[in-house]
Amino acid sequence: MAEFLLELGLEEIPARMIASAEAELGQRVSDLLIRERLLGTEGRVVTYSTPRRLAVRVEGLALAQADTEEQLVGPSWKVAFPNGEAGPAAQAFAKKAGVDAAALTKITNAKGEYVGATVQRKGRTAADLIAAELPKEVLGIYWAKNMYWRAGKPERFVRPLRWLVALLDDSIIPLEIAGIAAGKNSRGHRILHGDTPVEIAAPSAYREALRAAFVEPDVAARRHTIRKALDHVTRAIAETLKARWREDEPLVETVVHLTEWPTVLYGSFESEYLALPEEVLVTVMRDHQKYFAVEDAQGKLAPHFLTVLNTQVDDDGRTIIRHGNERVLRSRFKDAQFFWETDQKVSLTERVKLLESVTFQKELGSYAWKTEANIKVAHELADNVRASGVALDEAALLKAVELAKSDLTAELVKEFTELQGIVGGLYARAQRLGETVAAAIYTQYTPASTEDTIPGTIEGQLLGLADRVHTITAMFGIGNAPTGSKDPFALRRAANAIVKILAESGLPLSLSQVIATTGVADAAVAAFFTERLSFYLKDVRGFAYDVVGSALAAGADDVPDAIARCEALTAVRGSEDFLAISAAFKRIKNILRQAGEKGEQFGSESLTSSALVLPEEQALFVASTGLAGQVAELRKQRNYSEALEAIATLRPAVDAFFDRVMVMDPDSALRAARLALIQSVLDGFSGIADFSEIVIA
Repeated sequence: MAEFLLELGLEEIPARMIASAEAELGQRVSDLLIRERLLGTEGRVVTYSTPRRLAVRVEGLALAQADTEEQLVGPSWKVAFPNGEAGPAAQAFAKKAGVDAAALTKITNAKGEYVGATVQRKGRTAADLIAAELPKEVLGIYWAKNMYWRAGKPERFVRPLRWLVALLDDSIIPLEIAGIAAGKNSRGHRILHGDTPVEIAAPSAYREALRAAFVEPDVAARRHTIRKALDHVTRAIAETLKARWREDEPLVETVVHLTEWPTVLYGSFESEYLALPEEVLVTVMRDHQKYFAVEDAQGKLAPHFLTVLNTQVDDDGRTIIRHGNERVLRSRFKDAQFFWETDQKVSLTERVKLLESVTFQKELGSYAWKTEANIKVAHELADNVRASGVALDEAALLKAVELAKSDLTAELVKEFTELQGIVGGLYARAQRLGETVAAAIYTQYTPASTEDTIPGTIEGQLLGLADRVHTITAMFGIGNAPTGSKDPFALRRAANAIVKILAESGLPLSLSQVIATTGVADAAVAAFFTERLSFYLKDVRGFAYDVVGSALAAGADDVPDAIARCEALTAVRGSEDFLAISAAFKRIKNILRQAGEKGEQFGSESLTSSALVLPEEQALFVASTGLAGQVAELRKQRNYSEALEAIATLRPAVDAFFDRVMVMDPDSALRAARLALIQSVLDGFSGIADFSEIVIA
């Protein structure tokens, strides 16, 4: 067994793209080696990445494919050997197979007698296969954005390739990617190691060779180093400040992928800036400077920050860098303070008029138009909610909708666009417009992802629903629906948020009710929401795909109800009786489909007790009729678990029916009655789920 190493040396890769590219490269290399019979279950694939490199190390690699023996089948024996001698067809087949005609044999199978040839295939070496096939895999990595960098050359990549390491044990694999030939030399830290090549003697020496050149290629190790350093530096200042760094997992991941040799230092800023809202201060530190906020023992922001450097410096250097970071942050805070104070001179109410000059979408209109449309949708939503007996402050809701987009005209939002909505909520609070109004505006863009929380108030939830559903239907109306991987207006994210709010808020609203408030009746929009609900059930809630398909086939409008049905299906799908019933329903659907294709005529009038002559069909009729009312009542109560358990008790009657009754009887009256019977069974018990969608092993 051998070891293999591949390292792609690049100009700096955007941090947000590194993790997925590292995983994809590892998967592509693994799939290639398994496909080519070079890597078995004893093998191991390890990936590495830094801003300047992607790497894969493989252990347990075969040096060559095993030789194989293949049986080829050629023309019929009579054609190949018409007179007992090898004819032209036999000679041609032998030449193609690479054997002598005398080595051909007779093969007898179900179709007759044919010419056969046993061919020995020599396994290719790992080096040859990797050199030939790996470049295509590397250049096939998906990047959200990539580039050409060699004039007249076809390859595209996220950044220009600058060096390439490809080793099989201690030997260089002679492969080439984008004009760069593989070698043994990597590169170390740009500042701490300079341009001196870093020779990799063998794959097993990769990590230590780079660490000696001030590069930690292991992402998990860098993450551990950063977290440990953040803790250590915080402890060093906490003795007097009682401080701790504010946990921020996404920022940790960002700085992990921005560094090769991380260290941490802290800085401070004037306490006067703490008069600004924490959201503003943290956004400046986090999003603009990649600084970690520091908080006191009560969780309040302290006038300090931590920053992760991609270098190693002495005390003098740390002092210079700290002062530079403090100077930059102070300047940003001054800007924020100025914008905050300037914005307060114009109220949110006065800013609504200014939205006439802010474009929402060039084919649709301004944000003033968007606001008016949102108000109408929100009013309809409020009517629906109130009609169900749920209390809400409709005046506060409509005021929040009216003011929701007005912070787009604020200088603070123009400077810090990621604070849109949040700034509006803060301004509403500062201008004493009411906490309900302020909270709704503040949370209008949550949930921003499937991991995010929904707004904490009914008014905030309805504002979020109104804004998003209007955007979706308006964009569909002008032909801007998402296509494939393209979704420039983030409509999938908007629909995901709507589904999540309906799933977790308890609002008495269905998807069709939410869509109808826009005045749009578009089948494409309804299908889009069904697809997003399916995504939520599978990818967020973790239900099996066949459970989701089964539940949604019986109804995809009431989100909490769909969740409840998926939960009930998941609970019973392992039982033998339920699986048998699911198989029977699949059979019923197939029979009915085939009957429809043949033009069979049957209806409920065909189904009478006198029309059913066999005991088994009579027993199924009695059992299903008696059970239908019980199941309907349980469905009405949304007691789906008991309903499914009750349906599973049909199994003996269904099994006996299919064992002894021929549905497609030659007698047309019997055939119609039996088709009507299984149709009634299908209709009567498919309201919870389409059981035929359940996969039976």
